[in-house]
Amino acid sequence: MSSQKKWSAVISVLDHIPSKIVGSAAWLGRNLEQRTDEWLVHLSSGQIAELEEAATYFLSLGYDLGKITKENFPLPEFSNHLARLSDKLLNGIGFEVLRGLPVARYSLEMTAAIFCGIGAYLGSARSQNAAGHILGHVRDVGSDSNDPNIRIYQTNRRQNFHTDSADVVGLLCIRDAKEGGESLLVSAESIYNQMRASRPDLLEHLFDPIATDRRGEVPFGKEPFMTIPPLSWHHGKLTIFYQREYIDSAQRFSTAMRLTREHIQALDYFDQLANDPVLHIRMRLIPGDIQFVYNHSQLHDRTAYIDWPEQENRRHLLRLWLAMPGDRELPECFRQRYGDIEVGNRGGIITSVTGTLRVPVDFPDIAEKNNMHS
Repeated sequence: MSSQKKWSAVISVLDHIPSKIVGSAAWLGRNLEQRTDEWLVHLSSGQIAELEEAATYFLSLGYDLGKITKENFPLPEFSNHLARLSDKLLNGIGFEVLRGLPVARYSLEMTAAIFCGIGAYLGSARSQNAAGHILGHVRDVGSDSNDPNIRIYQTNRRQNFHTDSADVVGLLCIRDAKEGGESLLVSAESIYNQMRASRPDLLEHLFDPIATDRRGEVPFGKEPFMTIPPLSWHHGKLTIFYQREYIDSAQRFSTAMRLTREHIQALDYFDQLANDPVLHIRMRLIPGDIQFVYNHSQLHDRTAYIDWPEQENRRHLLRLWLAMPGDRELPECFRQRYGDIEVGNRGGIITSVTGTLRVPVDFPDIAEKNNMHS
């Protein structure tokens, strides 16, 4: 193909998308690292007391944690901040860290109640695995990271930049690792801007439908993979859906669309930009930190880590996936992953073996591992 024809093909894909996306979500990590006041919120003693009082009240009712609502977890003052946080996630920079929750003095049930209570003010909790867990435990359970049916968060290896299958992901750090395990975030809009300026010929291929492995969590009657473009332009917004390792492992299925040389080059360049320290921001979540990240405009990553030898000291985070009211519309192809794409009622993982949704406060035992792949 001549360079003129090739350029014309690029224009036909990208001509309805701005050559540069501007806005709060198109940030550079190099800049945001110096502006912690935009994303790091230190909880006051009054805010902590309000959260503790709400959790104590809810637990006194004897309800399952899955029954937490704004009505039975009252936050008369802190709810105002959570409304601002919701707007920051959907319309602002796309993430925030709440710092200072004294988790060392709480029971696991108390910690989980506070986390789920905060989540109830932001959105509705979604299933995170085939077992129907709406509260996830992020720990190294000794799974083989090379097993194509294992989700990487169950290991101590690096996760690489990716998005989760819900509007927002929340993490609460109970214990951090001995070494490593840092959290990295990067703006999909900033990656788009860099690729549009430097390699539009590769960028166009990221708008192609590309197969992504379901890692064994297959809804009834569906293929073991999804075919969704990494980048979509829909209703004036750029939406990202990305997990490179799962894209690569989907090639094990004979019916999956084959990656072309151009696809691989585009994915490699996307990863190169995501890993550029100018673009991404790096932070270490410490015990008591709660991080919320908007999956449609941001990608997140976790570096490899070395854990403590003692079981009681090992790295442990709680996780929520949330469907957000007032969020953007998603392309039709997202039904393959989200099932329903109705705003406020979408996302999560439901398979043929998923039963009643559950909130496992204690870390699930070994017998449940086979239903927890992420």
